[in-house]
Amino acid sequence: MADAEPGTVSPMDEYNRALVENVHPSNWVNPQPDGRYNIVVIGAGTAGLITAVIAAGVGARVALIERHLMGGDCLNVGCVPSKGVIRAARAWSDLRNAGEFGLHIPPGVKYDFGAAMARMRKLRARISQNDSVHRYTKLGVDVYIGSGRFTGPDTIQVEGPSGNRKLIFSKAAICTGARASAPPTPGLQEAGYLTNETVFSLTELPQRVGVIGAGPIGCELAQSFARFGSQVYLIEALHGIMPAEDRDAAEIVERRLRCDGVKLLCCGKDLKVGRKDRGKRLTVDSHGQLYDVTVDEILVGVGRTANVEGIGMEAAGVDYDKNGVKVDARLQTTNPRIYAAGDVCSRYKFTHAADAMAQIVIQNALFPHPFGMAYASVDSLIMPWCTFTEPEVAHVGMYEKDAKARGIEVETYTYKLDEVDRAILDGEDEGFARVHIQKGTDKILGATIVAAHAGDMISEFSVVMKAGAGAKTIAGTIHPYPTQAEVNKKVVNLWRKAHFSDRQKTILKKWFSWTRKG
Repeated sequence: MADAEPGTVSPMDEYNRALVENVHPSNWVNPQPDGRYNIVVIGAGTAGLITAVIAAGVGARVALIERHLMGGDCLNVGCVPSKGVIRAARAWSDLRNAGEFGLHIPPGVKYDFGAAMARMRKLRARISQNDSVHRYTKLGVDVYIGSGRFTGPDTIQVEGPSGNRKLIFSKAAICTGARASAPPTPGLQEAGYLTNETVFSLTELPQRVGVIGAGPIGCELAQSFARFGSQVYLIEALHGIMPAEDRDAAEIVERRLRCDGVKLLCCGKDLKVGRKDRGKRLTVDSHGQLYDVTVDEILVGVGRTANVEGIGMEAAGVDYDKNGVKVDARLQTTNPRIYAAGDVCSRYKFTHAADAMAQIVIQNALFPHPFGMAYASVDSLIMPWCTFTEPEVAHVGMYEKDAKARGIEVETYTYKLDEVDRAILDGEDEGFARVHIQKGTDKILGATIVAAHAGDMISEFSVVMKAGAGAKTIAGTIHPYPTQAEVNKKVVNLWRKAHFSDRQKTILKKWFSWTRKG
């Protein structure tokens, strides 16, 4: 979608027509600006939408500019479509593996990839109402469809189909996001490839898929396509998959990918791509063995490039580089009138990170801070994340290596899901919860969960860490039985048990012995 003409998507069926009508209506006429805006937002992805709607909600006069599709990556080419695809692929996998639960599938059952993708487009169109031009207009936001470009330190020119508009602002927010990038692999550009921005336009299942990059995007979609029935080759330059994650967690997901039929070619060297009459050729050295495979499609799942071009930041006095807009902890740029939020300035390329950063922008840009009152800061954010493979891998805070690198003494405890009743009964007992606790305290420094619903379960640790509470809080909280989330309590109980000292045991033993005599 990113390379398409603004406001166009593929395929243009009834669902995508509904999507476009919501997030880039063809008959939209931009408003005529009347005076200065309290804040002008460039980019209507998550960061821009949240900034605009909160600002309007507290009474500010707000303009929101979007060149392509409101909702940004999350709605159109990221979280929403990917989770729809992942869910369909899981349903296919569950059906094939239903024999474990006594359900025998007769031969000849048909699977329809086109129908699965149509379902995704239908649900995406439904969700798009939340990000629509008309909804934001009703909420008090002046929505401008077109390209926004700074023309000075407090002015922006909008070039749109209904003519040009000059906007004057007191404050502005750059929320232009990031786009998929590709490695400089020889032959890749000539052969052609998919990214997350184009893969969800597929209507027919490619029988053979090469996936470059075994990070979150690569692993999620490699598993999904394998479950749909594609032969998938997952190529990673480093060893294993998900190189930034806890190694034990990544190894569990790797085993599941292999069970789903993914062929992992890690430690990949000398990757080259070429065209063949009936597909695309990939050659790569993996662990000293040369692989030469032919695929129908190549999916690139590595890297993001900040969208900093073409918005006139030089004219506004805003510094930036290839990594994005330069901001301080308040998210203020080198122009004190202008802030930034989301993927364009953050190392955390998550929708929920963009949401949190937008709220920081609102606090710092629109409200006074008299008498030395503290500004909101990104340094205070507790940032969880999740990779939506099966099982999921979720994390918050530090890893053990991070704590040790900072000179913090840490105790690490792990509780496996194969000792949790609900996980056993669900047939989802491959995984664990791992918690890192600062030695001498009950302060939780970080946690990792590998489970079917790890993304839902990690929030308990996030809340406790944000509240400044500790392991005692989770240990003292009643968890309903039977749930997989019991593993959170069980893992901190390991810490509690470890700190029940021999001296305490001796004292209690003497006490109980004495009370028997009474």
